[in-house]
Amino acid sequence: MKSKVDLFVINEIRKKRKELSISQRGIAAVLECSPSFIGQVESDKYNTKYSVHQIFLIAQLFECSPTEFFPSLDFDL
Repeated sequence: MKSKVDLFVINEIRKKRKELSISQRGIAAVLECSPSFIGQVESDKYNTKYSVHQIFLIAQLFECSPTEFFPSLDFDL
């Protein structure tokens, strides 16, 4: 099951992806995975989530810090 932190990170990445008009296919190309993997990560139906390495690569693609995807320390778990 995805934790609240997992869901926060996934939602932040999705928001930024859409802001930048980057498709799931575009992220998949950078991560060298299938677009269906990205779809599973973004879906509530699967327990699939990004690894720390994948989050780092996504941040490079988005030209931002990986910390932009994480909640503050006072986040309610």
